[in-house]
Formats: sequence, C-alpha cells, structure tokens
Amino acid sequence: MSIILALLAALFASFTAILAKIGIKDIDSNLATAVRTVVVLIMAFLMVMITGRTGEISQVSTYAFIFLILSGLTTGLSWLCFFKAIQIGDVSKVVPIDKASVVLTIILSFIILQEPATPLVITGGLIISVGTLVLIGRDKKKDKPVKKTQSYIFLAILAAIFAALTNILAKIGIEDVDSNVATFIRTVVIIIFAWGIVFFQGTLKDLQKISKRSYLFLVLSGAATGLSWLCYFAAIAIGKVSVVTPIDKFSVVITMLLSFIILKEKATKNMIIGGVLISIGTVLLVYK
Repeated sequence: MSIILALLAALFASFTAILAKIGIKDIDSNLATAVRTVVVLIMAFLMVMITGRTGEISQVSTYAFIFLILSGLTTGLSWLCFFKAIQIGDVSKVVPIDKASVVLTIILSFIILQEPATPLVITGGLIISVGTLVLIGRDKKKDKPVKKTQSYIFLAILAAIFAALTNILAKIGIEDVDSNVATFIRTVVIIIFAWGIVFFQGTLKDLQKISKRSYLFLVLSGAATGLSWLCYFAAIAIGKVSVVTPIDKFSVVITMLLSFIILKEKATKNMIIGGVLISIGTVLLVYK
C-alpha cells in the first residue's frame, strides 16, 4: 500500500512544478508560495474533517509537535528556494536537482532512523548523485548569463537539503500521529512562515496585481501539492522512508517530460543523460 501511495504522490508532484511555473510568471515567488499554501491548508483540513480526526489535533504530544513544527519550517525554506529557482530557471533542470534530496534522505535515514543500508540502496543513491551532477553541468547556451544559471542551481541545491531534513523530521514527528493530522499541523506552520515572509518583504499589496489566470494555476498547483502530500505522508507513516522517498521522487522523470511537452523547454544532452541515470538509480532503490 505504501508503494501505491508513493506512486500517487509522485504523479501529483509532477504536476505541481509545471502548474506553478505557469502561475508564478511575473509574480514574486514568495507571494506565489504563500497563495499556494492557502490551498494546501484547506485541503489538509478537509482531509482531517473527512477522516474524523479533528479531535486528535489537541492530543498530539509535545514531542511530536516539535518535530512536526521543525518539519514545517524546513518545508517552508525548501519551497521558497524551489519556487524561486523554477521562476528564474528551467523546470527540467531545477526539479531533478531538487529531487536529489532522495540521496540525502537515504543517508540521513541510515544515520538517524537506523534503516538498513543494502548494496542496491547504496548503488542507486550513487547513480542518482551522478545523474544530478550531470544535470548541474555547465550550460553551454550563450544567451544565459552565468550568474543566473549559478543562482537557480544553488537555490535548487538548498531546496534539496531542506527537503531531505523535512522527510526525516516528518518521519519522527508522525510516528504516533495520524498522517492527515500531521500534514495539517505542518501546513499551518508553513502558511505562517510563508505569509510572514510576504509581510516582511512588503509584497502583500501585490496580491491585487495577480491575474485570474495566474491565480487559477497557483490554486491548481496548490491542489496538486496537497494531494501529493496527503499520499506521501500516509506512505511514510506505514512504510520505510528509504523505500517511499525514492518512489515519490520518480516524479522528476514525469516532470521533465511534461516540461518538454507543455513548457517547450529544450531537451539538452545533459538533461537526457542525467534523467536516464536518475531513473536507473530510482528503479534500483525501489526494487531493493
């Protein structure tokens, strides 16, 4: 069951980046993240209500609350870095780098969660790392400023680091908590964090400048994120992080394909080779 949920999480996650890329055009990425989070929070609360778990929110232990709050903060930081990266860079290049968090997650799951390290897990992680390095390789396009390229790659790497921390902290936090309740608590933290950034930046006034088209795609992106989260955290609640995370991150392949088809991004040699390597590494991790 955890594998099916992880696959669904990957499918919804693949739509998140594409829809967000379209929605955040000419919009401050932090403001767009805050708007998307409202949709995710609504979805998370609805799931808690539908499953009849509202009463459990007040029963969550202090220990679990601390880790869920920390997980929410790292998610917020990951989102801010990721959506700024896809705003200034190609989705087909940013997403694979961000999803390299799977390697960091696996390493941390061995060290912190004491999950077993098998030869296939190690091999799969190494192949994914090589694939990511290929994707980060120098862009030979003459028309892209070096600083811009380095900027979005750096942001994507930061997003990956924070995402890896999110997975570990969330696993610890939802040990004895319903996954839907945990997702809701984390989302509350994220929405406070995201809108706090907006108020600090003074970009709240720009809400009225967002077009209906952008709002539509941001809402759809938020909905896709909400569905992906609900599936993902339900998966890690009943399965191993080192198994679930690689399957969920397979969304990188779907996202790259969609970016070529929908966003008309150019498929470079590095992207194709990197994507293939990441796919092979993911398959090894799934079938370990």
